[in-house]
Amino acid sequence: MGIVSIDDAMERADDVGLDLMEVSPNTNPPVCRIVNFGKLKYEKKKKIQISKKKQHVVKVKEIRLRPKIGDHDFDNKVNNMGRKFLKEGFKLKVTIMFRGREISRLDLGEDLLNRVADALEDIAEPEGKTDLEGRRISVYFNAL
Repeated sequence: MGIVSIDDAMERADDVGLDLMEVSPNTNPPVCRIVNFGKLKYEKKKKIQISKKKQHVVKVKEIRLRPKIGDHDFDNKVNNMGRKFLKEGFKLKVTIMFRGREISRLDLGEDLLNRVADALEDIAEPEGKTDLEGRRISVYFNAL
């Protein structure tokens, strides 16, 4: 339409039954469009909904162990819970919790994490290295 005054542009938009929307305010003269603003907002909202639907959220399940856990308890936790979570598509976080003076024996925690990795090696692999956070050591496992 070319360069038109604001009043004339508003009048043309009202005649058509649409809205006048400023597209680029920093240019000289500013650029405006005649659009259906309600429809534009609706389409933008729908695009956001569709993009959220396609996005995949990774959920994390955690198993907490102590450094002096018994063999039977270890087998139950790792085989029942660990394998179950990994088969359902979750990420698995294995945490070793230390109490009191156990923190001086970090090697026990590392050995336990190595046992977990060996027990799950057929269905999962450790992601990164172990993290020491206060009195806890943790490592993440991804399904193969």
